[in-house]
Amino acid sequence: MTCSDAIGVAGATEQADAAGAADVADAVGAADVAATPATAPDAPAAALAAPATPVNRKVAVIGAGSWGSAVAWLLGNKGISVTIWARDPALVESINSNHRNLRYLTDLVFPDTVKAESDLKAAVADAEAVVLVTPSNALAEVGKKLKPLLAADVPVIILSKGLDPERGALLHDKLGQIIKKPNRIAVLSGPNHAEEVCREIPAAAVVASDSESCALYFQELMGTPTFRIYTSTDTVGVQLCGAAKNVIAIACGLAAGLGFGDNTAALLMTRGLAEIARLVEAVGGDPLTCMGLAGMGDLVATCTSQHSRNRSFGYELAQGGSLEAYQARTHMVVEGALAARTVARVALRYGVEMPICEQVNSIIWDNQPLDEALSALVSREYKPEFY
Repeated sequence: MTCSDAIGVAGATEQADAAGAADVADAVGAADVAATPATAPDAPAAALAAPATPVNRKVAVIGAGSWGSAVAWLLGNKGISVTIWARDPALVESINSNHRNLRYLTDLVFPDTVKAESDLKAAVADAEAVVLVTPSNALAEVGKKLKPLLAADVPVIILSKGLDPERGALLHDKLGQIIKKPNRIAVLSGPNHAEEVCREIPAAAVVASDSESCALYFQELMGTPTFRIYTSTDTVGVQLCGAAKNVIAIACGLAAGLGFGDNTAALLMTRGLAEIARLVEAVGGDPLTCMGLAGMGDLVATCTSQHSRNRSFGYELAQGGSLEAYQARTHMVVEGALAARTVARVALRYGVEMPICEQVNSIIWDNQPLDEALSALVSREYKPEFY
């Protein structure tokens, strides 16, 4: 199956307007991130080619957490040979011997097409594509290790939701700087709780890339009847929505932990969405993206779901818990806590008002008392709803 075949299989797609990729690099303000021209050619067709017989396809999934496990299961059920890379030898042994992840989604049974490796070189050997599902703060480190192991035309998709911790760079841009040829990189985001995806409960996601053929390739690779994939060229908007919505989810958890009700949750979600849209527009993305799966869709799911680690962390924090204790107990990284700091920095850089995100950042990282944060929000001067 050539790249053109993959586009044909993908069928009709919905394309969002996108900012030029040169604006992307300027937007994140990271001097060490190279800009990708908006007219950059698509990734070579050979890189996006897929053998006609599913059994001959191989994909590497880098990360063995809940989302990585669910995606590996999804791809494996399509007849694709999947190798999960995990640091923990015990997880590798459990997946290979028992077809289960002993720590995450423990009831999920992997098909025979899924195996695990602790050696990164072995995991990506002969892979036609790589799926990165690492915490956002580990992506650069993993990208540097991957660089000498990947052929120059192997497409890569990032499922992590966050920003680079150093300067708030978009993960797409940071990885593009490391492995080069950013036009072979895509990002996936949307309301995708792993616990539901692996039960084939209908869900959808958006794949964004500077290269249309790269986005269409991953649409075909990962899409199923119960996991519908849409495409976009707005890598800026999709990534900023994915990072910032986690911060708003922590705010919703804090509100619930303080005993507030549905009105407050709705207030935080809608005003939070307004904050995200202002940031997306300032950084060079399309505000319309905020109304799609990566924005409104993911925001609603993350702010309301029992599966949301960001919301549940906020709830426990309001009840006297701590970030360290929560992460130690769940063995999960609270991406919203990391994003609170990086989103606040980017907002400050671009002069964007994000009062909810700013207060969440102060609560987590500056130990600001909850009553002071609440007072700072409710005492703000009145404004038009949209500005």
